[in-house]
Amino acid sequence: MQLTELIGLLHLASPALPIGGFSYSQGLEAAVETGQVHDGESAQLWIAAGLEGVLARCELPFIAQQMQRWHAHAAHDAAAGPALASANAWYLASRESAELRQETEQMGWSLASLCNSLEWGDADQRAALMTLKPVALPTVFAFVTAAHGAEVQASLTAYAFSWVENQVAAALKAVPLGQLAGQRILYGLRAPIAAAATGAAEIGPEQLSTFAPLLGILSARHESQYSRLFRS
Repeated sequence: MQLTELIGLLHLASPALPIGGFSYSQGLEAAVETGQVHDGESAQLWIAAGLEGVLARCELPFIAQQMQRWHAHAAHDAAAGPALASANAWYLASRESAELRQETEQMGWSLASLCNSLEWGDADQRAALMTLKPVALPTVFAFVTAAHGAEVQASLTAYAFSWVENQVAAALKAVPLGQLAGQRILYGLRAPIAAAATGAAEIGPEQLSTFAPLLGILSARHESQYSRLFRS
């Protein structure tokens, strides 16, 4: 890996990236409210289930596929633009609750605005990105990694680690957990992150799966939860 590629991926995976990820728990807060997550061990089990059962089966392979479409678009493939828009619309429709859809739209818009402001990618690519409204976060992440020339598996690893880190940060506040417990979770999920990133690149568009009924139920309940720290 080139140092410029590594630096770009570290930038994208950083919790300091100003796209609002810190304000979302993706259902974890609702799991705390119902008692399913109550300590470090149950938090790690919940996060691992989300990584292996949700992220690895949909978001990560979706990013890999959108990266291919962005590369095709850069090569002036006329079919790439409609394919990008269609896949983006599918992903938005696949969100299990209103707040999960709002989350990917808000973070997608924030990252797209950042891309435009910092002029990541060429002008034609940025113009194509800005026509996707609303735009899902994975579509924009795929755009950025493709624009930076990042390798697919490294890009998926960066996205997965960023997601896990954000989940751990949410658990520190919502359970709550101490910093050491959070670091244990991150360390314990290193191998699953690598496995998720490796396997996701082999999943085709027809194999994408968003089947996570418990997540959908808890997320829908969270929308009317009496007391909340997070927006999802």
